[in-house]
Amino acid sequence: MSARQIIQVFENYQKARIQFVQTVAELSSRPQNIEILQNAGVMSLLRPLLLDVVPTVQQTAALALGRLANYSDDLAEAVVKGDILPQLVYSLAEQNRFYKKAAAFVLRAVAKHSPQLAQAVVDSGALDALVVCLEEFDPGVKEAAAWALGYIARHNGELSQAVVDAGAVPLLVLCIQEPEMSLKRISASALSDISKHLPELAQTVVDAGAIAYLAQMIHSSDAKLKRQVFSALSQIAKHSVELAEMVVEAEIFPSILICLQDSDLYVQKNCATLIREVAKHTPELSQLIVNAGGIATVVNYIAQSSGNVRLPGIMMLGYVAAHSETLAMAVIVSKGVVQLAIVLSEENEDHVKAATAWALGQIGRHTPEHSKAIATSNVLSKLLQCYVDVNSSEDLQNKSKKALKGILQKCVHLPALEPLLHDAPPNILKHVVGQFSKVLPHDAKARRLFVTSGGLKKVQEIRAEAGSALYDYIMAINNCYPEEIVRYYSPGYSDKLLERIDQYNPATMQ
Repeated sequence: MSARQIIQVFENYQKARIQFVQTVAELSSRPQNIEILQNAGVMSLLRPLLLDVVPTVQQTAALALGRLANYSDDLAEAVVKGDILPQLVYSLAEQNRFYKKAAAFVLRAVAKHSPQLAQAVVDSGALDALVVCLEEFDPGVKEAAAWALGYIARHNGELSQAVVDAGAVPLLVLCIQEPEMSLKRISASALSDISKHLPELAQTVVDAGAIAYLAQMIHSSDAKLKRQVFSALSQIAKHSVELAEMVVEAEIFPSILICLQDSDLYVQKNCATLIREVAKHTPELSQLIVNAGGIATVVNYIAQSSGNVRLPGIMMLGYVAAHSETLAMAVIVSKGVVQLAIVLSEENEDHVKAATAWALGQIGRHTPEHSKAIATSNVLSKLLQCYVDVNSSEDLQNKSKKALKGILQKCVHLPALEPLLHDAPPNILKHVVGQFSKVLPHDAKARRLFVTSGGLKKVQEIRAEAGSALYDYIMAINNCYPEEIVRYYSPGYSDKLLERIDQYNPATMQ
């Protein structure tokens, strides 16, 4: 056999390897092929090709493994058990930029599924290698590394701390300053994932100077970048008053309010989430939002959105209102109650309705004036309906009940309370009757209306145990009227009158 023929054998083998990994990489991009590939033992065939002498074979084998690991936690587990991770980590430091991107993709695909798999990536020594990749010249390598680090950090505080300890944060802050848009996005996302678990982790991100650079990107024209920027700022601001104040000091208001009207729904939602996280901490921070015109903008945002997108806006109104009577009144003046009443009527998701009930309770619990604003928006009957509906979730029932009690204990607007006399269950009825017993002794006009509207008659029909709070309230109401009036509206009184007619003999009166 000639030398040429011998070389041809090797060339054919090389072509076959290239064709194999390219075909497997292509097949693994389609979910319907994954199980067949797995059953054919694809993992054990790809592993040795990661060390192939031909760079194209190495890179494509890593790409195929990444796609397989990305598909399910079972396949990711197979990558770990196949002892493939140490091989990839070693290659991250040795190989070219194309291989590094593919290797980082595999690490990300494994880490994304669970804390246990992410820990396996950490245990393989991947963090130091990935952090070194953040210093590469090629932006694609930086992006792949940032993505993998973010996927590791997102699971829990321990993994996030491991990423911080590896020195990733300062380099990620440098990455968000790079000109490449996709690198900015992924780096901002990784900073968000690191910040979300603990105040100490968020503080590390702040200490690296991230807030100033993130705040500058609020004005970006790239919607995907803005999503990640608002998410990162939210994760920082949520932990403490000090961190929220640092975010606010970056002068995000009032320009952030414009982003609530962004065409991208996720930008809107993440922006509303950031405003919520700032508002929840103190009355002063809430007042700052009010002064910037934030309440009216958030109310408008709730009106123009639906479902989960509405949720942070609804909760923000509740947090603002919870702080003080003045701030709750600012929500009322900005038509917040009217909009929340609409949400309660038109939303189908129980968790959105539960948040709305909670927010209404925070607004109405302060003073009779606040509760009147709730009552006149026809909200009480809707809250009652949510509470008594057997199909409502437990959370919705609890929040509706708590909101009702809080509002009713301040409400002296009797026309809004009367319908509840007929519909409310005993534990809510107690609070309704209690309010009548407070108002009627001091208001002659209300006493008259209470009779003509049928309220007094309804109260006489209520069965209450002697000595109970409800019984005492009924007695207090009855004491507001002459005895014959109370008797007249008591159950069975008309029958007694008819009996007296039957027993009456006119002849005896002559």
